[in-house]
Amino acid sequence: MPTDTSKPMKLERYNSYIRKVHSTKLLNASSKFLFRVTLLIALVLILFFTINYPPLSDNTHSAPHHHHRHSFLSTSLFSGSSLFGGAAWEKQVRHSSTPRRVNGFSVLVTGAAGFIGSHCSLALKKRGDGVLGLDNFNDYYDPSLKRARQNLLSKHQIFIVEGDLNDGPLLTKLFDVVPFTHVLHLAAQAGVRYAMQNPQSYVKSNIAGFVNLLEVAKAVNPQPAIVWASSSSVYGLNTENPFSEHDRTDRPASLYAATKKAGEEIAHTYNHIYGLSLTGLRFFTVYGPWGRPDMAYFFFTKDILQGKPIDIYRTQDQKAVARDFTYIDDVVKGCLGALDTAEKSTGSGGKKKGPAQLRVYNLGNTSPVPVGRLVSILEGLLNTKAKKHVITLPRNGDVPYTHANVTLAYKDFGYKPTTDLAAGLRKFVKWYVSYFGIESKRSKETQHFDESS
Repeated sequence: MPTDTSKPMKLERYNSYIRKVHSTKLLNASSKFLFRVTLLIALVLILFFTINYPPLSDNTHSAPHHHHRHSFLSTSLFSGSSLFGGAAWEKQVRHSSTPRRVNGFSVLVTGAAGFIGSHCSLALKKRGDGVLGLDNFNDYYDPSLKRARQNLLSKHQIFIVEGDLNDGPLLTKLFDVVPFTHVLHLAAQAGVRYAMQNPQSYVKSNIAGFVNLLEVAKAVNPQPAIVWASSSSVYGLNTENPFSEHDRTDRPASLYAATKKAGEEIAHTYNHIYGLSLTGLRFFTVYGPWGRPDMAYFFFTKDILQGKPIDIYRTQDQKAVARDFTYIDDVVKGCLGALDTAEKSTGSGGKKKGPAQLRVYNLGNTSPVPVGRLVSILEGLLNTKAKKHVITLPRNGDVPYTHANVTLAYKDFGYKPTTDLAAGLRKFVKWYVSYFGIESKRSKETQHFDESS
């Protein structure tokens, strides 16, 4: 009798059907899962590019660029109270940079929350020029002082964009919104000794940041004229006295000086190839109200008032260290003089159309003063004796003396410093005790003594 195979065949067909059903369900489930994952990834990517790469059109409302977070959020989520790239933000940018006088300049001031930058911004605004600031508010020294300067500028209708020189899209955006006639480039990593602790910060700001600014400036139309901060440090181991723009500057004594010297060579290159008008200013030990806490006159004042000892350096052969201390108001006049005499750049569309202006000037006081004399003046102004600790100048990049020859700046734009060290320090100390509330503290102490007597 033949074997009945119908039942196993039916069972096999049933199992095959079940497998197909499961496969179909699994495929459908996988497809739905894959679709959801793909959709989620797409949304994340759209959000990412929306935040990080705002369009450069005038009507953009996107969030800021975050490409350099490690350098203090190169473009913060909020500049003041307005979203970066939004209509309100652009309105602030345009309003701040619009001149109020006939034939006035529209100036982008980098490092506007810094010492020299804030003073120059106020002076330009006061005479009717448009001023837009750019600053990354880094913490090389207490950012609260920079914020206080920002508040001061804000009261005079000067807006500071919080961003970094190395943020190319931000710089491009600013030039897209405003056709700047001039750039006053004062942003830099300052300080001679700090270069031994954080050398990369000097390369990033003073070289890479400067190149990034020039790259953007060369491509815009019209190209702006650029005045920028070099330094007296470029003279390095120069032994000629006083220092002239014609003296050697190929022997820097610090990395800071080397980056500033590199800046001068980079300026020559962009002037030669792209027709950018560039003027470098070699500042000599600038001091005054709203100054930098890392400068000797500033921390000497602080330490003398707190009863702490101060180090006074002498050279390796035991001579007094001297500096050509230059008061801030004199330097501001020099900066404005350089801007006023800066010729237009000659390039267009990134191509040079003719020879362009290339200059470099000393801005100093022409009267070197021994550091010991600086301390004596402060002692008199503070009515407090300093605890002096005289030591030999270490090999940390500092030079034994500086002395500016300013004949060229006087000839070309009438630069003539008028403030001696005693008068300048008197103004600084008056600001210092007011800003830090020292007078009020002393008056409270006196009042408490009178009440307890």
